[in-house]
Amino acid sequence: MEMQETDALKLASIETIKRLPDGCSADDIMYEINFVAQVYEGLKDAEEGKLITTQELLKRVDQWAE
Repeated sequence: MEMQETDALKLASIETIKRLPDGCSADDIMYEINFVAQVYEGLKDAEEGKLITTQELLKRVDQWAE
């Protein structure tokens, strides 16, 4: 991850934490930070053309259930 991407992820994580309610748990905080990181990772993959079709996704999900 490039420095700019890291900075953007850090800022988005900080803003996400600020929006959490007082008294939230450490697990809540970690869940939200992880979610933000996954979104950024997905956006990076999309920019790099690392995409699959909905049909391919559904096929993979069906294989998990086997």
